[in-house]
Amino acid sequence: MDASPMIDLVYALSGSELAREHQRALAAAVAARLPWLAQEPRAGIGRLNLSDGGPGRALLSHRTELTLRLPRERAAAARDLVGAELAVGAARLQVRGMRARELRPHGTLYAPLVLAGDVAKATEAAEGGAGAVDEVAFMAAVRRELDALDVDCRAICGRRGAVDGLRGHSLMLDGLGTAAALRVLEVGIGPQRLFGCGFFVPHKSAAAVGVHA
Repeated sequence: MDASPMIDLVYALSGSELAREHQRALAAAVAARLPWLAQEPRAGIGRLNLSDGGPGRALLSHRTELTLRLPRERAAAARDLVGAELAVGAARLQVRGMRARELRPHGTLYAPLVLAGDVAKATEAAEGGAGAVDEVAFMAAVRRELDALDVDCRAICGRRGAVDGLRGHSLMLDGLGTAAALRVLEVGIGPQRLFGCGFFVPHKSAAAVGVHA
């Protein structure tokens, strides 16, 4: 199989803590250093691996990394992020090194939060972001997007979640072929990829569904 036109760039981070709701601020901080980022429709920012720091807070560890999923031709330009200090709300993150990682198609993929189709639009418009996400409508929207990608798999809806007022569900896709898995990794499902939504990663089994991200 030819190399994917997309690639993951993984950055080492230094910092102590972030607000639990930090995805919008993180996307803005990264885009301030990489101003072309918002013009890349398939670009995404993966969820940071954080631990609970108490009410409203999340803690970084020495293993916390920032992952950008970008068109391969943007990899050189994305090196401008190395050495930056990112102002993420009141927190400051230092970006240290960068390494490239090829996308890894896997039979089971997982996204901690997906906003799918009309469900996402209705939810975003709900007052205060408090609109309930109907699971049946959500899964119907997911299925439409999978059909458009010509992806045949078992889709498993997980628990409800939210990012900065946008509400959706975690989602597991199981029984994927290699080509189908690669398409899901490259394209994602639903909007707001820069907030980590619809950003899929390989997973060993369907046991992750329902695990809080």
